[in-house]
Amino acid sequence: MADTKNRVGRIDLTNDRPVYIVGGGPAGLAAAAALRQRGVRAVVLEKSETVGASWRRHYDRLHLHTTRRLSALPGLPMPRSFGRWVSRDDVIRYLDKYADFHELEIVTGVEVSRIEPAGSDWLLHATGGRELTGRAVVVATGHNHTPRLPDWPGADAYPGELLHAGDYRNPAPYAGKDVLVVGVGNTGAEIAVDLVEGGAARVRLAVRTAPHIVRRSTAGWPAQRTGIVVRRLPVRLVDKAGEAMSRIAVPDLTEHGLPRPDTGLYSRVKEGAIPVQDVGLIDAVRSGRVEPVAALESFEGDKVQLADGSRISVDVVIAATGYRRALEGLVGHLGVLDERGRPVVHGARTPQQAPGLYFTGFTNPISGMFREMAIDARKIAKKLA
Repeated sequence: MADTKNRVGRIDLTNDRPVYIVGGGPAGLAAAAALRQRGVRAVVLEKSETVGASWRRHYDRLHLHTTRRLSALPGLPMPRSFGRWVSRDDVIRYLDKYADFHELEIVTGVEVSRIEPAGSDWLLHATGGRELTGRAVVVATGHNHTPRLPDWPGADAYPGELLHAGDYRNPAPYAGKDVLVVGVGNTGAEIAVDLVEGGAARVRLAVRTAPHIVRRSTAGWPAQRTGIVVRRLPVRLVDKAGEAMSRIAVPDLTEHGLPRPDTGLYSRVKEGAIPVQDVGLIDAVRSGRVEPVAALESFEGDKVQLADGSRISVDVVIAATGYRRALEGLVGHLGVLDERGRPVVHGARTPQQAPGLYFTGFTNPISGMFREMAIDARKIAKKLA
């Protein structure tokens, strides 16, 4: 703790033009700690009452798909007691400890609604009419910001239960029920397995595009390390290697309704689709406990219409349909987002038309989100120092 106190002592806490960090999740906390370590005052603005708010809303079963050793944020390792695959609850404990350990300056209950330039500084409009001026801004509001629920025809009149995966916690309320999970990303796949193991009467998984499935670890070698090794290699080369490894490590599930994808693994990653790490889906599909079906198209009364023309009856529909970054109101007027609402740059790079505006935590790389947030934090801090 002596080193921490020394670092704090070098920071000019009277500086009224700090670096403002919007968002108190892992990306924001990492950036704040890295800046503080370099003697730069950083103030985290978090709209919730606690740090790591999105992690507190995740389902109970969730574990990091990246290893503990490769998921630590700058300046504080994750405890060995967390195990190799860190649970949601331990991630929350770590984030709380991280904020305390680095003595971060965090203001909760303050939501920033708009960011705009003010000469060489930045002006933030926030809750209660606040106007805050900083010399730079790091936007870290999160990859999973606002649940995306498709506007399915007939959904308003569906008499069963329809919820987004962001509102799912555990399988207890669905024991004995017929459930359709929509979306076969990592969240949908894991919730489907969770429901099966938690006593749901029947679990079907609506699939629009067949996913790439990888083993989380093979002979002790985590998929994350492979992601780190290959991310700088040519896409075509990684696609070919991925196809070969898949045929060796992952059984063909075509006869069970889940065919092998017809596009390469890394090509899909470049489009924003991360492969599904197997935490029980393969066995559940092979045993028939999770039944892949066609994509959901609409609701017709108490029936669900699927893309192959079939109509099924279910008690519950859980939409694992992803999230929106929802950055348009905050920075959309600055021309710093692409056509999909994603920041045009991230990490230590700033948009040409908006110097001093940084983004972190908006990518989902195969090398691990926590790892990349830690790298971004150090680069941003170096640039601002």
